[in-house]
Amino acid sequence: MPNTYTQIYLHTVFAVKHRYGLIQSAWKEDLYRYMTGIIQNQGHKLLSINGMPDHIHAFIGINPKQSISDLMQDLKGDSSKWINDKRLVKGHFEWQTGYGAFSYSHSQIDEVVQYISNQKEHHRKRTFLEGYTAFLNKFNVPYDERYIFNQIE
Repeated sequence: MPNTYTQIYLHTVFAVKHRYGLIQSAWKEDLYRYMTGIIQNQGHKLLSINGMPDHIHAFIGINPKQSISDLMQDLKGDSSKWINDKRLVKGHFEWQTGYGAFSYSHSQIDEVVQYISNQKEHHRKRTFLEGYTAFLNKFNVPYDERYIFNQIE
């Protein structure tokens, strides 16, 4: 798109279905590299990716040629297929329906990258659900607790 200039930074968060801790340290870096390729192949720029066994954070410089929902569908769909094709988990791997996407300014890049890099430390102090609802509240996103990334009961 000639003469189109944008600066769009999104921090995305999505969880394993039922928030099962299926992402193993033995292959998570390979998963992150695969996800990086998906993001870059769609013309976006990955600034940071990290997570825990039950969820992923990805900080992305968005190219407006693709909608956020299409990017997230590609990212989650292609990565779950990759996990299943490689048989990295017993049974069938799925991401939970939905995702969070929060916008940041250029001046906040370092802060968000640091936050994503320190997931292990962060989750020693706060559960995933506490952190996620804190994002929703911080960004004034209305939500229905029935549809938050809940664990299976």
